[in-house]
Amino acid sequence: MPKHYLLYGSERYALAVLRPLQEAIRARGDETAWFFDGPGAEDLLEGERLLSVAEVRQWKPIAVITPGNHLPHFFPGVKVEVFHGFNAGKPRHIYIRGFFDLYCTTGPRDTQSFGALAEQLGHFTVTETGWPKLDPFMREIAGPLAPVRKPPVILYHSTFSPSWSAAETLYEEVKRLSRDGRWRWIVTFHPKMEPETVAKYKALQNDYLSFAENDNILELFPQVDMMCSDTSSALSEFLLTGKPVVTFNNRAPGPQLIDIHEATQFEPAIQRALSRPPELMQAIKAFGEAIHPYHDGHSSERVLAAIDAFIAAGGRNRKRKPRNWWRKFKLRKRIGYWGPA
Repeated sequence: MPKHYLLYGSERYALAVLRPLQEAIRARGDETAWFFDGPGAEDLLEGERLLSVAEVRQWKPIAVITPGNHLPHFFPGVKVEVFHGFNAGKPRHIYIRGFFDLYCTTGPRDTQSFGALAEQLGHFTVTETGWPKLDPFMREIAGPLAPVRKPPVILYHSTFSPSWSAAETLYEEVKRLSRDGRWRWIVTFHPKMEPETVAKYKALQNDYLSFAENDNILELFPQVDMMCSDTSSALSEFLLTGKPVVTFNNRAPGPQLIDIHEATQFEPAIQRALSRPPELMQAIKAFGEAIHPYHDGHSSERVLAAIDAFIAAGGRNRKRKPRNWWRKFKLRKRIGYWGPA
């Protein structure tokens, strides 16, 4: 009998994270279905099955896998967190909500942090697997780093929170630098970015600047030579390409970034990034190994192996998960299900 795996999402980004897992599950001869409690279901493709709450309970998945930070406790199966991004220095990346049996971490840095909490709390297991979202991307970028294009292409991306975003601060500089033709620009924003800011940047489009609305930002990475950002988890993903990133007031700066604090520093920082200084390139490589040392494109298979191992070991942790009444109530209300657990 084929095993059943439920892929659970609350945002469209779940599709990009979980579809490589779906491919690996199907390659094993097993079956997948989807459940959404937010946007994303409308983007499912032919052959991707969407279930209701009642259908999920009847289908009895052996595991429910999500990149989000919650899922229904009343769904059957092992509850698995695979993350929606890397730790960008924002609060609560390492925040235990009590919904999960198994955390599949992306690399040594997160494994250490979550592993220490697993030892302390005892109600979840941590296994390092790599990140499924990156599987097709890692296969695509395999090989040596390509030289900088002529003219160079810059990706500008910003997170949505006004207190973290540099989109308004750097708007005039992006406008100025995208007019002279020295560099080409691709601009993309977090889906929750303020519509007014999105409209301002869309209005900048010309021969040297285009606005991209890809749901999966990874699709843009092979098209560019560097990235400009602020404090976004996407910059960590980009650093795995081995290419430089310029950030503005990053909340977790380090030698892998060129971090600036004034708009006047933006142009010189870009010039430095495009020159690819050796000490910067070495720091980028070391950072990538800490957050995601897997280059084989098989993190999805490692997630499935981790689930198999957890079930084979009894499917339980040494302590029970917290009762979580309030969060469970809010999730029931969100989904509209008041039936038995």
